[in-house]
Amino acid sequence: MAELSLGAIAPDFSLPSDGDGRITLSDLRGKPVVLFCYPKDDTEGCTKENIAFSALLGEFEKAGVVVLGLSPDSVKKHDRFRSKHDLKVRLLSDEDHGVLEAYDVWKEKSMYGRRYMGVERTTFLIDADGRIAEIWPKVKVAGHAEAVLARAKEL
Repeated sequence: MAELSLGAIAPDFSLPSDGDGRITLSDLRGKPVVLFCYPKDDTEGCTKENIAFSALLGEFEKAGVVVLGLSPDSVKKHDRFRSKHDLKVRLLSDEDHGVLEAYDVWKEKSMYGRRYMGVERTTFLIDADGRIAEIWPKVKVAGHAEAVLARAKEL
């Protein structure tokens, strides 16, 4: 899969979300969308990232921006994760990795010498026309949600 670039049309998707919902990206045209891709529910960095985006959700909404989290975890796991940490952002489930692959964030990773496939923490800001306005690759969680909010307010 080729890496996505600024100005490219964001790959459309329709995925199950927490609470037995379903979200289709093209249905959100007319509004900017933050799509933050993260590796796994209930791990330290992913929990901090989700809490940070949840804490700022009101500010994103005031700016007319939709915020979506995406991981390969199941909807059931997302529901438990949201409830446990009182998360406000919508979480999408991509168990077969098709959307994660389309966004080129399903990558070979390495930990303790072991190689495996997983999500490279990446955030995409998609403008109201469905084009990639910004990409934050290999995200470091501290201060990230605030940086995304500042950029989203520019759209």
